[in-house]
Amino acid sequence: MKALIAATLVAASVAAIPALSHAQVSPDYYGSAGYGAMRTDGADIGVLQGRLGARLTPHFGVEGEVGVGVTDDKTYVAGAPVTVELKHQAAAYAVGYLPVTPKIDLLARAGYGTTKLKGSAAGLSSSESQDSWNYGVGAQYKLDDKNGLRADWTKSEFTNSKADADTLAVSYVRKF
Repeated sequence: MKALIAATLVAASVAAIPALSHAQVSPDYYGSAGYGAMRTDGADIGVLQGRLGARLTPHFGVEGEVGVGVTDDKTYVAGAPVTVELKHQAAAYAVGYLPVTPKIDLLARAGYGTTKLKGSAAGLSSSESQDSWNYGVGAQYKLDDKNGLRADWTKSEFTNSKADADTLAVSYVRKF
């Protein structure tokens, strides 16, 4: 009986191969450019972000992200003013999609990144790179087959400190 079940499963698997090969979905590649507002250690920093990604299935994809700081902020440490600026950031993510309508997707992403911040006070400055575990949620709206808009929130939890960062971002998305 076990041999009959095994033979049936093998035959069904072999018969399904042509159907699966026709059912494969080619990845959708995309790029995006946008602006993010990052809050870290009491400082609000503006970030220009770029992303490249591939939506491998209707529900899963991967993306890489880079960003550079465009606005600095002043915060106070022990009563002294400190200017904080983002030098650069980079991260890689796994992305999950939940299609809500043909034009709207909800998304969640998790990944690992690095961020370099610079602090300046009283003529002295210091830069530090921090690695982080990142996660977040968002939504995207497809304007047409190639263009869309995306809004998301990302939390970066730095691995070697108690600091973290929250980033709210809005971006234009273009499918290749």
